[in-house]
Amino acid sequence: MLIKLSLSSLKATHWHEFAVRFVLGGAATVLTGIIGARFGTAVGGLFLALPAIFCASATLVERHERRAKQKKGLRGDRRGQHAAALDAAGAGLGSAGLVAFAALFFIVVPTSVLGAFIVALIAWGSVAVSMWWLRRNLRITHHRSAVKRAPSAHGHSRFS
Repeated sequence: MLIKLSLSSLKATHWHEFAVRFVLGGAATVLTGIIGARFGTAVGGLFLALPAIFCASATLVERHERRAKQKKGLRGDRRGQHAAALDAAGAGLGSAGLVAFAALFFIVVPTSVLGAFIVALIAWGSVAVSMWWLRRNLRITHHRSAVKRAPSAHGHSRFS
């Protein structure tokens, strides 16, 4: 799988879907600010780790995939659910990178703010890409071993 930028999804998104993302993201940010003001920045920072627009994003991904299948005369429910699940998996991998970012930034910032940003960005990118690579390669290995074990219609393994 190649990672690429596709701007075609911007054309498929309606203005009200962007509005939903904006409103939910803004509401999450305001709520985080209120929590931070009331309970301190350490507690508020925990809530900043919550992806502000993930819920809206997952539902929009599911809806877009379902609509694409429906245009072809298919139901598309399962495809939409799988697309949303993949989006969630990607968010989890990115979150692991954010944990590395936060940890290294916290460690390095007393020495240099600019250095902390540079080191933390490199850590975030490295961890996120490494997590993606591991997930992809472990899934392929797991899939291949499952296919080898799966019996065929004649009761024999496909590779026996």
